[in-house]
Amino acid sequence: MLNRLKNIAKDLLAITWIRRTYEGVNRVFLESFGSNRILTHLYYFVSIITFNREQAAVLRGRRNYYRNKHRDRVTHVELRRNIHRLEKGLVMRPRRDVFARDYIIETIEFYEEATRQCAVDPDTMDSAEMSWAHDVLTEYFRVATGPDETIAAARARFEAAGYDAEPTGRIPHPKEQLSDIEYGELEKLIMQRRSVRWYEQKPVPRELIDQALLLGRQAPTACNRLPYEFRIFDDPEMVRTVSSIPFGTAGYGHNIPAVAVVVGKLDSYFSPRDRHAIYVDGSLAAMQFMLALETLGLSSSVINWPDFEPLERKMQKTLDLSLTDRVVMLIAFGYAHPEGLVPFSAKKELDTFRRYN
Repeated sequence: MLNRLKNIAKDLLAITWIRRTYEGVNRVFLESFGSNRILTHLYYFVSIITFNREQAAVLRGRRNYYRNKHRDRVTHVELRRNIHRLEKGLVMRPRRDVFARDYIIETIEFYEEATRQCAVDPDTMDSAEMSWAHDVLTEYFRVATGPDETIAAARARFEAAGYDAEPTGRIPHPKEQLSDIEYGELEKLIMQRRSVRWYEQKPVPRELIDQALLLGRQAPTACNRLPYEFRIFDDPEMVRTVSSIPFGTAGYGHNIPAVAVVVGKLDSYFSPRDRHAIYVDGSLAAMQFMLALETLGLSSSVINWPDFEPLERKMQKTLDLSLTDRVVMLIAFGYAHPEGLVPFSAKKELDTFRRYN
């Protein structure tokens, strides 16, 4: 027994020595190569595999953005972006008589492409998107009263496009106060939502999932692109397969009833400067989705997704993702088991993360 304890002590000392040696070597590398951008560039040039998938995905996404502009699609992200830019011009105070002059012709080109697709097969495009584009452009040309040849040419092309639709009122309007929910009630909901890892073994009705997704999509998103998809899995075998891919489900993944994979679409962007928007917009939608689940009697837990090449390849193959599809996170959800526990998870005090001015 004494010899066994001595061996355990030796093993612990060896582990501690290995860990400290690793940390020491790591610090030397980080202090050296992290000291300026030139050395950092050299470091990642040598270890190019670290961010190679993201770099390739961003470049492929930009390529696909331009390829898609002349393809029939359910949603036209470039049209969505420019229509939302027009909306922002319409809500300005004071609003100029002439605005959007630098991109209105481009917007009409996008609109003409969507109109052509609708004329060939209206079922292949999101009708709500088309109605919104038509309404906003109609309103734009109504208020753009200043004399301008560019706007006049755009107006003529808009009218010639021939999209026959009744106005649906999808134009800028005063903010409505639809809810009488007070801070205290919202606080209760947010404090109630905890990361649940133990669930009852019963299916989640799809109508409830869809209700939560409808609220998730209302989250703010840059230029109203909604550059994400929610891949929902509720087949038990698929749930086990998908939820076992990340590192973070060890020990409880077998009891997850449903899982959502939030996937960012890099082909929504023409510039690498926007490459992070999929993570911001996808996360905003995910939070509203989870809060909506909570109001429907369902619980959830975010499953972290590491940028780790072996897992990226496995998830890409399992979900049949393209290179431009980037997983943002996974969300496990279902009916919380009445005997399951949740961590306390003490939060930081306000003064530790808040700064004014």
